[in-house]
Amino acid sequence: MRNAREIAKQASDVDAASVPMTIKHNARRTRAKLIPKILRVAGRIPFADDLAAAYYCAIDPDTPMKAKGVLFAALAYFIIPTDMVPDIIAGLGFTDDATVLATALGIVGTQIQDTHRRAARKLLGLAPPKQRVD
Repeated sequence: MRNAREIAKQASDVDAASVPMTIKHNARRTRAKLIPKILRVAGRIPFADDLAAAYYCAIDPDTPMKAKGVLFAALAYFIIPTDMVPDIIAGLGFTDDATVLATALGIVGTQIQDTHRRAARKLLGLAPPKQRVD
């Protein structure tokens, strides 16, 4: 997976993203590198809590395998050092990462539960999310 277009294509092809070997590969890739990177860049990206919530959703045993595949693909793209727009470019560096994450959330975002969002905000040292009134 070399660029945002490829990740978005994989994310939209839920069956390809949910192949167990692909999920395991992306899970291994993100497990060691994602949290440190999120914590390092959290102040520079407005979608850090969505990234962390996506991670907590992806590692949740109750999350369906297809959703895990899509989320791990998007998270793996965030941590790979060679993406379409290098992250060191001020103002533009994370736009491709945000696009890939938004695509993934558009596909499987309903799987992200309040528990995932609370865990993400706690990791980032943010106030808990506001309770929804239904």
